[in-house]
Amino acid sequence: SIDMREIGVGVIGAGRIGLVHLEALNACPEARPVIISNPTVSKAEKAASAFNVPHFTGDANEVINHPEVEAVWICSPSSFHANQIKACAAAGKHVFCEKPIATDLPETIEAIKACDRAGVKLMTALQRRFDPNFARVKEAIVAGEVGKTITVKLCSRDPSPPPFEYVKGGGGIFKDMAVHDLDMTRFLMGEEPIEILATGSCQIDPAIKDLPGPEAYDTATIMVKYPGDKVAIVDVCRQAPYGYDQRAEVLGTKGMIATDNMYPNTARIYKEDFTGNADMPYDFFMSRYKEAYVRETQAFCRCLVNNEPSPCSGSDGLMALIMSIAAGKSAMEGRWVRFSEIPEAYIATGGKLGKSGPQDSSWLNKAKQLIGMAPSYT
Repeated sequence: SIDMREIGVGVIGAGRIGLVHLEALNACPEARPVIISNPTVSKAEKAASAFNVPHFTGDANEVINHPEVEAVWICSPSSFHANQIKACAAAGKHVFCEKPIATDLPETIEAIKACDRAGVKLMTALQRRFDPNFARVKEAIVAGEVGKTITVKLCSRDPSPPPFEYVKGGGGIFKDMAVHDLDMTRFLMGEEPIEILATGSCQIDPAIKDLPGPEAYDTATIMVKYPGDKVAIVDVCRQAPYGYDQRAEVLGTKGMIATDNMYPNTARIYKEDFTGNADMPYDFFMSRYKEAYVRETQAFCRCLVNNEPSPCSGSDGLMALIMSIAAGKSAMEGRWVRFSEIPEAYIATGGKLGKSGPQDSSWLNKAKQLIGMAPSYT
């Protein structure tokens, strides 16, 4: 029998993404929002009023240490994530964290280690895994509907480029944008990647052209090689004037499955000079993935209620970050980059990555040290 108890939830952050998650929590019967925090207390108060949350505060620690809170949703700026995850672990609270877990690999591993040591569950919010369209593609692969996978193609294009201030210091297009697509290649392939090749350029916004490294790119193409010479291809661009372009295609030995973009409605116009959708695709990721946010929330709450593994673990978040770092390295150095060049990938794959090729002794020693930091890949 399934225990239908409610999970007391605290939310850190009343900004745009915090409100999206709060709305999703309200749609989840297993969740009971208890308290929300924001440094600007008036924003926390406004969110609490809008979503019937009984308590609000300006202090994130009050959320973490609230006696009715069993799990904390971390929706704060990325630079705060690692410390807040560790504070939650110390308080014995389960963690749902917006990506990234942390801004660099050592902090990410440290946060995963803290949750593992405390015996609390950690979920990385990679919401595309829970989108009904991508989920159906995964279902077809698992069920063998299209045969054995040959190629995976993903397209991700934003309606318009973000402000300069967002791009500067954000880590570049691979970390702040393509990370979702890179994770999706791994999710759909169901195997660990071997190597990656990426190229980047500035085609849209000349203002970013002189920023360092991948921050200067607004357009990129990525190839990820998987076991059996299978390849995933990703194209990302910060501008698509026709709307938010998010598509997937999987070619198999028995057929193909592909997704289309999401539209606000299914109405179509038929005229002398035009036939097509009456409106353009959704132009904002929160509209496009509204159902995915609800489904990922429900999935994590169910795993807490039924004491099941996290549906998108800390190691999944770590590997997504590693893939984005490797893509940036490839683009800057103009070569294929093997994931075995990055010892932290050994942790993210539970030791499986070592099977993709021989490693030298210094790599193996570092990998063993890292395993000691995070032994069970929460």
